[in-house]
Amino acid sequence: MVALPEVDRSPWWELSRRLLAALAILVGTVLLVYFDREGYRDGNDPPDFGVSLTDAIYYTTVTLSTTGYGDIAPVTTQARMVNAFIITPARIAFLVLLIGTTLEVLASQGREMFRVARWRKNMGEQDHVVVVGYGTKGRSAVDTLVNNGQDREAIVVVDPSTLALEEAHADGLAVVTGDATRREVLRRAGVQTATQVIITTDSDASNVLSTLTVRQLNPDAWIVASVREQENVPLMRQSGADSVITSSDAVGRLLGLSSMSPMLGSVMEDLLTYGEGLEVAERDLLVNEVGKQPQSLPDQVIAVVRDEKVYRYFDPVVTLLARGDRLIVVRPAKELPWAPRPGTHGEDSADEE
Repeated sequence: MVALPEVDRSPWWELSRRLLAALAILVGTVLLVYFDREGYRDGNDPPDFGVSLTDAIYYTTVTLSTTGYGDIAPVTTQARMVNAFIITPARIAFLVLLIGTTLEVLASQGREMFRVARWRKNMGEQDHVVVVGYGTKGRSAVDTLVNNGQDREAIVVVDPSTLALEEAHADGLAVVTGDATRREVLRRAGVQTATQVIITTDSDASNVLSTLTVRQLNPDAWIVASVREQENVPLMRQSGADSVITSSDAVGRLLGLSSMSPMLGSVMEDLLTYGEGLEVAERDLLVNEVGKQPQSLPDQVIAVVRDEKVYRYFDPVVTLLARGDRLIVVRPAKELPWAPRPGTHGEDSADEE
């Protein structure tokens, strides 16, 4: 089975196309009546006066609109057959084009308004993620979220690019088209109620300004931002980002590791690839793990999050695990979903009362 992509056209394009089709039917019918004018009689004119082009236009308009005053009528057999088998179907097609187009435009606009209103209502009722920028980094971030249980309907993309709009729609994502440094654009994306915001544009300046704007609109959102240059990391953190990823440095380090040790580079790439081999994840501390040493757990613990600070597993501060800790572990891929951020812990976590 061959399934071709749908071509989305605006309602006004469809309206113009159908109006042109209706006009073509109108002109064609006028010419048909005029060329066969000997078969028509105008009741308001003398019998030998005949039907003019004006009369043909008048007769066509009142006929196709089903008004039918009856002052001009076909009198010959040929003219009546033409009316029965050509003009009558043209009349039906003309009405279907006009009425159908009007109903379709109204229905499509009303349906779209209803969908947007329902989407905005749902965004206000559930935790959603706003992704600013839908390039390579943005798509990878969304893929990671979705692969770890995030609902696509709870992800909103903000990007000014038409190409990004098409790609995000193809991936089943809602899109707000516009500049993410503008408050109104971010408000349309629901940033003020978002739980997380991921900022991944290709410009550090835009990322900083977007971060500042997001933080002003939503002081509680968890903001993750990317920067291209390491020197911009402090500025990004001062702007309100909770986590800053230096994309160019990270790629450079991976390239360096791969050049020195191909196997080490392969392992690092494996850790960053979802669904294959090993993966790095954060999870809650379970009740039966409280009081144990990090090295004694089945998972390979590489760090412990305590009081919003990250400690290496060998740090004396976290020799014994305590209630409220969260673990950064290396584990087989697809074993468990990513743990939620603090405040939405799993049912068996040690944080439960």
